[in-house]
Amino acid sequence: MSLVFRPASTDELAHAEELVALSINDLTASHGFGAIATSRSPDFQAFCLRDDPRGAWLAEDDGEMVGFALSWVCERLWFLAELFVVPGRQGQGIGNELLERTLQHASQAGATDKSLITFAFNVVSQGLYVRHGLLPRVPIHLCSAERESLLRHSRGPVLRTAPIRTTATDLEALRQVDVAALGVSREKHHRYLLGDPGMEGVFLEEEGERVGYAYIAATGHIGPLAVMHADAIPGAFRTALAMAIAGDAKQISAFVPGTCSALAIAASHGMRFTLPMVLMSSRDCGDWTRYLPRNPGFM
Repeated sequence: MSLVFRPASTDELAHAEELVALSINDLTASHGFGAIATSRSPDFQAFCLRDDPRGAWLAEDDGEMVGFALSWVCERLWFLAELFVVPGRQGQGIGNELLERTLQHASQAGATDKSLITFAFNVVSQGLYVRHGLLPRVPIHLCSAERESLLRHSRGPVLRTAPIRTTATDLEALRQVDVAALGVSREKHHRYLLGDPGMEGVFLEEEGERVGYAYIAATGHIGPLAVMHADAIPGAFRTALAMAIAGDAKQISAFVPGTCSALAIAASHGMRFTLPMVLMSSRDCGDWTRYLPRNPGFM
């Protein structure tokens, strides 16, 4: 066995995402959730690599990829987007070595807050993260429902919306919301989302004031969504639901923190809690009563 850890390159990301899907399905199937992941185009991973290649690492054994890790940094926040080891190779220290290298990324970038989202039932990985100072903080639920079933529920009042543009004014407005909800700016990630033709981004307005933003994918998935104040979440989430329902997707979904009032709205609309996740971090960071992540990798 010749185990090597090295930086990943762009042309290796597609294979790495196949490894990620394989590892996720092995884990979720073993816990009764079935296979949930499909290998997708590594667009966001490639974006992260171009932005800062220090966060992408591979583990190889005699030239065969056996592990992959990816992290990104926004200001003081380091976020572990992916860390997976192929089935049959867990428990051999590969995950720990990959984590050590991505944590070096945090140090190199000067990030002081560290965070990630993982499966709530993945207790082995949680033990690894806890040993590195990241503690479980907030439960997060993947909520989903058929579009047709959501049409039968009263959706309540919605907020006014306005499209997000990549102007200096709009980017500054996004920065203000993100700093209020998360404590950091995520301008580069907004630019990434706004460049995705399958994504619609809107400002949420109440009484003429911008109170937040929401993104709704053509697939029917909601997120990220953020508001300036937690009391704006009900109207913001109902608005995002209404936009998703107005689309063509058959399934509507969102990742909703357990501390967020949107979770009760999701339940009252008949959305099922299909996958339990948990936010882990080195300290309390961000206000998750007013933020819905896009997915466990993007946050």
